[in-house]
Amino acid sequence: MSIVLPRYVKLHIVVLILGFTAILGKLIQLPAVELVWYRMLIAFISIFIYSKINKISFRIPLKEIFKMFGIGVVVAAHWICFFHAIKVSNVSVTLGCIATTTLFTSFLEPLSQHKKIHWLEVFIGLIIIAGLYMIFQFETRYALGIFFALTCALLAAVFNVLNKNITNRYDGHVIGFYEMLSGFISICIYMLCTENINEINLHLSISDLIYLMLLGSVCTAYAYVVTIDLMKKLSAYIIILSINLEPVYGILAAYFIFGSTEYMTLGFYAGTLLITASVFVYPVLKRRYFSEG
Repeated sequence: MSIVLPRYVKLHIVVLILGFTAILGKLIQLPAVELVWYRMLIAFISIFIYSKINKISFRIPLKEIFKMFGIGVVVAAHWICFFHAIKVSNVSVTLGCIATTTLFTSFLEPLSQHKKIHWLEVFIGLIIIAGLYMIFQFETRYALGIFFALTCALLAAVFNVLNKNITNRYDGHVIGFYEMLSGFISICIYMLCTENINEINLHLSISDLIYLMLLGSVCTAYAYVVTIDLMKKLSAYIIILSINLEPVYGILAAYFIFGSTEYMTLGFYAGTLLITASVFVYPVLKRRYFSEG
């Protein structure tokens, strides 16, 4: 028990950190693309410095680097949608919709492994759709934020499925480094193509600089690497069940930190509760009725 406990403690610390990411996203006064540009820049530099100090080698086959680069682009798009959703709506709406990541993963993972989708996924999916309908019905003013949050959740499911195929073969720092680097490069290319590279704000306020350093180092480099490493030691069931707490922690924190801007209708909370409950029930039922869950 003394050997296993630290892993669970570390996992829940990561979940708390992930829940706080949305808070930082609202506090930082930068557009979503620029915010993610800084986040990935700070993250890959942090991982690089740590890896060099601990003599972790980045030498892996070129084919694997290309795979990680592709995943990094998906991660960058996921984070841009995430922070843009917060900017055009609020933390509660974004995190309420992010809970659908488990639903998207439950459909994408069987497809990627050429397996049949179980009736359980369809059933839980219908319940989550009902929850989303309730949110849409009562929070139509945040329709754009809901759209970007759902896109963010879909992209999260995509890179989780892709990452699962490489987590057991390489150190989490190596994976994190190449994925953060590729995400940063892809955003640079995007900015060059749209001629927005010259508009990057290099004169940050003290508060934005502090928040970005926390976001890039603790909430990204540390959390990302630890999550990848925990995938090797804990079951997928435990990982999924614990990460499902992220929206709960984030919404509660936003409610107390931002006050009235996060107050939502009862319909929103009912829909979010329905989605969150479904996400929690899903792995429990799957583990009980399907041996591969």
